[in-house]
Amino acid sequence: MKRILNCFASDFKQVKGRDLLDSIRASEGRTVVSEIICSVQPLYSEISNPEIVAAFGSDFLLLNLFDVNNPSIEGIDSEGSEVIKRLKELTGRPVGVNLEPVDLDVEAAEQLLELPLGRTATTDSLVKVKELGLDFICLTGNPKTGVSNKEILTAISRAKNILGEDAFIIAGKMHGAGVKGEAGSDIIDDETIKAFIDAGADVILIPSPGTVPGITVERANKWVSAVHKQNALAMLTIGTSQEGADSDTIRRLALQNKMVGADIHHIGDGGYTGVAIPENIMDYSIAIRGKRHTYIRMAASINR
Repeated sequence: MKRILNCFASDFKQVKGRDLLDSIRASEGRTVVSEIICSVQPLYSEISNPEIVAAFGSDFLLLNLFDVNNPSIEGIDSEGSEVIKRLKELTGRPVGVNLEPVDLDVEAAEQLLELPLGRTATTDSLVKVKELGLDFICLTGNPKTGVSNKEILTAISRAKNILGEDAFIIAGKMHGAGVKGEAGSDIIDDETIKAFIDAGADVILIPSPGTVPGITVERANKWVSAVHKQNALAMLTIGTSQEGADSDTIRRLALQNKMVGADIHHIGDGGYTGVAIPENIMDYSIAIRGKRHTYIRMAASINR
């Protein structure tokens, strides 16, 4: 087993799914995940946004608004069942996808959107995840989707049964997702964390301090400690468009997340349309692991 820090494309071909968790744990809070919206025009037409975030230091790629029933990524010259395989060939990175456990009975805080089934955490979608060869899933909610913790819990059990060892499971909310009573400091609690892990979640998603109201370093550290006591990992997220903030803000968020105890650092897709500001990914990476590991990740050939 190698640390994520020391893995090259050839290592990621051999170590997949839940086996990646040990490599993340061994990297001691120095793993970076970038989220990308798949359905928007790339920053530069010659390459895809996933290639850009990989080039700027991301270890893992998390696809957002990806429809598993109609697999497609703007800028990737492949579609259908081959698109994930092609993305891995181009980037040499593990790839995951957001699936949204929509709660049809939720008390909404705003007008909700209707999602295509291929973006929701149904049994059929999870089977497609396995067929596509994705390395992990994130059970979470985009704005105005009505994703609740109750439905996330149900989806975790479903995902565990279908995916087994083939993909690891991240679960939690970066913001309220349009649900009353599940925003700010009420977005998660110790009981929900325990329930998610007991159901089979490998990684618990917790919003970074400073990204949603009321979540302080102390509160987030308490939640991360609860996650670690149950031998799970914690992913601290920037999912409120602050991935488009100035470099100083990014560095502060990064170091706060390191102090909180993050095993995985997530940076969202709202810097520009569908992708973080690339320089912010690099600045975040440098803040938590220095130029040495950042430049190696950025410069390493996919043929290594």
